[in-house]
Amino acid sequence: MVGAHDTSHIVSSLVANLIIAVGKGVAAALTKSGTLLAEAIHSLADCGNQALLLFGVKRALRPPDAAHPLGYGRALYFWSFMVALLLFTGGGVFSLYEGLHKIRHPEPIARAWIGFVVLGGALLIEGWATLGNLRELERRRGQTPLFRYLRSTKDSDLVVVFGENSAAVLGLVLAMAALALSVVTGDARWDGVGSLAIGVVLVGVAVFLAIEVKALLIGESADPEFVRVVHEVVAEDARFESVLQLVTVQQGPGEVVVAMKVKFASGLAVDEVCAAINEFERRLRARAPEARWVFVEPDLAPAVAAA
Repeated sequence: MVGAHDTSHIVSSLVANLIIAVGKGVAAALTKSGTLLAEAIHSLADCGNQALLLFGVKRALRPPDAAHPLGYGRALYFWSFMVALLLFTGGGVFSLYEGLHKIRHPEPIARAWIGFVVLGGALLIEGWATLGNLRELERRRGQTPLFRYLRSTKDSDLVVVFGENSAAVLGLVLAMAALALSVVTGDARWDGVGSLAIGVVLVGVAVFLAIEVKALLIGESADPEFVRVVHEVVAEDARFESVLQLVTVQQGPGEVVVAMKVKFASGLAVDEVCAAINEFERRLRARAPEARWVFVEPDLAPAVAAA
C-alpha cells in the first residue's frame, strides 16, 4: 500500500473556504451585491471541491486487488478532473450568468462597508491558505521553476488547490475593485462587471486544471529525472549490457509503473539474470521509491510496436 499522502494543504484550504463562504453569503444578502454572491458561490464550490480531493486521496490509497492489480492511484486524478469541471460550472459559469444579470438589471448596493469588511477578511484568510500552499509547492519543487513544476508535477491535488486558491485571491481583489467602483460612480453595473471578471478567471483556471489533469488521467510518463535514474542504475551493473526499451507510466502520486526490455551480458545463466533483475529492482527503489511496479524482460532487440 502506498504511503500516506500529505493532505494538510487541502484541509487548511477547506476550513478557510468554509469560513469565507458563510461570511460572503451573509454579506451578499445584506448588500444585494451580485459580485459578493458570485464570490460566496465560488467559495462554497471550493469547499465541495476540497472535500472531493480528500475523498480522492482516500480512494487512491486503497491496496491493489484482483480487479485493479496496479492499485487505485489514478482515482485521485479522476476526482481532480471532477473538481476542475465543478470549478468551471459551479463557479465560473454561475459568475458569468450573475454578472450578465446584474449588468442588465442593476440593483443599488446597500451597506457597502459590510462587503468591504468581509472581502478584506476573506482576502487575509485566503492569503494565509495560499501561502501554506506555496510553502508546500516550494518544498516539493526544489530547484524547478514554479510554472514548469505546475505543468510537470504528478501531484494533481496540489495543483488543483493552488489553482483554486490563486483564483480565489484574484477574485477577491476583483470583487473589491468592482464594489469600490459601484460605490464611487453610483453605477451598480460595475458590480456585474466584477462578477463577469471573476467568472472569466474561474473558467480560465478550470480549463488549465482540466488540461493538466487529463494528461495524467489518460496515462502520462514519469518525470525525465525518474527515467534518468533508471538508466543510471542499469549502467552501474556490468551484468546489464543496454536498455532496449523503457516504458514508464504515472499510476498515481508517488506511484510509477516501469516496464523495460534489457539486453544482458552474454554467458549469464538464468539464475544470474534473475538475481540481476532482483538487485536492480532493490537499487532502483532505494534511489526512486516511487517505482512501485517494476517489470524487467530480458531480450536481444526492442519490441516491434503493433500496427
